[in-house]
Amino acid sequence: MRKFALLTLAIGGLLTACVAYEVPPPGYAYRDRDRDGIPNRYDRDRDGDGVPNRYDSRPDNPRRY
Repeated sequence: MRKFALLTLAIGGLLTACVAYEVPPPGYAYRDRDRDGIPNRYDRDRDGDGVPNRYDSRPDNPRRY
């Protein structure tokens, strides 16, 4: 019984580190403009210029704010 409890705790610890992203449908191109590993849909700074999208007048152009 003790081994089962330790095994259950170990598996639970491994699963807590998992992160799930929404999988794009087949044929849909994975878009990540700044190549930081976060899809543009969820990225708060999708062009990677350091200015959050909501304050950036041109959120898709890294050379202009």
